[in-house]
Amino acid sequence: MAKYKAYPEYKDSGVEWLGELPAHWKTLAIKHVARLNPSKSCISIEKMKGMCSFIPMEKLKFNSLCLDEIKGVSDVYNGYTYFENEDILIAKVTPCFENKNMVVAYELNNGIGFGSSEIYVLRCNDIINNYFLFYRLQEDNFMSIAEGTMTGAGGLKRVPSEILNNFKFGLPSKKEQSIIVNFLKHETAKIDNLIEKQQQLIELLKEKRQAVISHAVTKGLNPDVSMKSSGVEWLGDIPSHWLCTKIKHIALLTPKKSSVNFKNYDECTFIPMEKLKRNSLVTDESKLIRDVISSYTYFEDDDLLLAKVTPCFENKNIAVARGLVNSIGFGSTEIYVLRPTEKIRVNYLLYRLQEDNFIRAATAAMTGAGGLRRVPSDFLLNYPIAIPPKPEMDAIVAYLNAQEVHYNLMEKNATQAVQLLQERRTALISAAVTGKIDVRDWVAPDTQDVEEPQEATA
Repeated sequence: MAKYKAYPEYKDSGVEWLGELPAHWKTLAIKHVARLNPSKSCISIEKMKGMCSFIPMEKLKFNSLCLDEIKGVSDVYNGYTYFENEDILIAKVTPCFENKNMVVAYELNNGIGFGSSEIYVLRCNDIINNYFLFYRLQEDNFMSIAEGTMTGAGGLKRVPSEILNNFKFGLPSKKEQSIIVNFLKHETAKIDNLIEKQQQLIELLKEKRQAVISHAVTKGLNPDVSMKSSGVEWLGDIPSHWLCTKIKHIALLTPKKSSVNFKNYDECTFIPMEKLKRNSLVTDESKLIRDVISSYTYFEDDDLLLAKVTPCFENKNIAVARGLVNSIGFGSTEIYVLRPTEKIRVNYLLYRLQEDNFIRAATAAMTGAGGLRRVPSDFLLNYPIAIPPKPEMDAIVAYLNAQEVHYNLMEKNATQAVQLLQERRTALISAAVTGKIDVRDWVAPDTQDVEEPQEATA
């Protein structure tokens, strides 16, 4: 922020957490500049007979709306939240609110929309630029105050309407608001472009990593090795000395709990579904074996854990169990356990089950409805794979481990770059809408004098 100057004069806002504001700014509550959840009675008769955009909660994101759903106004009039173009939409429920799922509505069908009842609508009056308020609602103080006042239990906590209505903030003149808005649109667009490039890099790294894994576990590391037909259409040719088999011949699926030897007060590691990730387990939870043995999935050190349910399976939430308390663990019933035989290394099987053809075929074979679709055990047991001799497995695993380190580092660097850019974006917005920086002299680059660069005038 060093390149931006401060306002020449400040005053006490009279609001403890707001602090000082530029001397000519007013202090107002949101309810004085915008109407919360406008009445549906203002919808014209013509629009009542027509179609509208429909926005379920998952289609409201940060500064983005998915406008692919159209419904009749009369079909959604009761039970849904009404809004129009230029209204500000903001999610009221956790975690959508904390993710800043808010947007200025645009390009709605017939200029009108209905959506989730978990969306607040703010319709600005003539005092305020709607984009100024949109940016103001992204500022950290507002977010932390609103989050701290959420009410409700568990995942249904919501921001109370009175918090939004009564939130006080500093407001400059309409002309100054427009300058601040134009400045932020220009500067955040540049930051967003850099973020997008880093996110594209992350996706390319994931694709490259996946290609490396797929080639190594289906073709091996030697490009000159002789090949043979696998007899499996999608697998194609494999190294001639590899063995074609099925998973049921090289691993035991869901080992029986009868093999567990324990005393009443013996402890074990406990793994709920959210603690099984790709190539890692969070092993910070333990329970008494007697309390979990009857209702949860059993496994031991060096077993392979594989999520069976969507979307965890598609996210490749698969890991080798290691470092378990007393070498024993129990976890979600939505986890498959594979105990490799002496024919295969567990780490080789770990990589083999991350291969794209397996993921696609298993996803296509899933059964069940909605979010409870699962990979059938029969599909897993009878899935054909080709395996090399153990020394070659070890070499492939060592190679892929090294590649994982390489790609993880590159992805970590790109992820950190995204985080820093997002922090820069948030800080810039906060400084501009709270009057910490004075951008009144800012001129858009395409309109400013060529001898007077933007940074010099900002």
